[in-house]
Amino acid sequence: MTSAVITNLPASVLAPTALVPDRLVSDRLASNPLSAAPLSSSTFSSEPVRSVPCRGKVWLIGAGPGDPDLLTVRAVKTLATCTVWLVDDLVGPGVLELAAPGTRIVRVGKRGGCKSTPQPFILRLMLRYARQGETVARVKGGDAFIFGRGGEEWAWLAERGVQVDAVAGLTAGLAIGAQLGLPITHRQVARGVALVTAHTVDETGAGSQPYWRALAQSGLTVVCYMGMSDPTRLARVLMASGFRADLPVAVVQRATCADQRHLTTTVARMAEAIATHGMGSPAVIVLGDAVSHAMAMAQDVLADARLVTTG
Repeated sequence: MTSAVITNLPASVLAPTALVPDRLVSDRLASNPLSAAPLSSSTFSSEPVRSVPCRGKVWLIGAGPGDPDLLTVRAVKTLATCTVWLVDDLVGPGVLELAAPGTRIVRVGKRGGCKSTPQPFILRLMLRYARQGETVARVKGGDAFIFGRGGEEWAWLAERGVQVDAVAGLTAGLAIGAQLGLPITHRQVARGVALVTAHTVDETGAGSQPYWRALAQSGLTVVCYMGMSDPTRLARVLMASGFRADLPVAVVQRATCADQRHLTTTVARMAEAIATHGMGSPAVIVLGDAVSHAMAMAQDVLADARLVTTG
């Protein structure tokens, strides 16, 4: 069991319109030698670019899809040198067990459809610790640069004079290949793979969608992240954009974790299968004929939606 000090942010921080809290809350902060002074709104005022010398450093570390055995060697070595970890919800508990004694771990969860720590708060928290001389690990599920805001965070910190580096992680959309025996780029049926999100933000801040029609004609296996909020609408949009109603689909929840669940179905039956089996986030949806070649699934998986649970 790790002897790191784990901080859960108070509910007031997680509300989208919340003000910055007076202090971080932890059962053991009082005895933590790394415990910082209380946070106040003045701490998080807009800092002029490069206004304060920075003695620390921030690492953007991809923690992989959940199984700690899938961390890279470099990630393990780098995490051991970090004195403060800012950890996303999707980082598995086994990863936290690797923290060195005395490490301060702050949970800064961000989950679609759930209460999330505001991104500006996370940015300024990284900056605050770095300016105190800490070595900060921004620990993210998967890879920091695949739907992980790694580019945004690097640029924001660099503008303020913070030294930033990164460690690659294995994203869930690729880990499912070996996990399920699913040949994502099987030569006979797929020219490649596209990683997409069902919802993104454009330069105006408005929501936008992938160019589904082009993807339907591309001959690629499509791995869709963040598509579980409204699978009925997603399936309707996919078929309207040219995806075959009988195109094989795999839905994989908590890929590589001990409680992983996955099912196979078709585009037309996807929403019904997800609802019937109570599938939810975090999950990826794989679209393409490569799904029918998954070696770890039964040969008749497309006859009916089948739920397979590991562990």
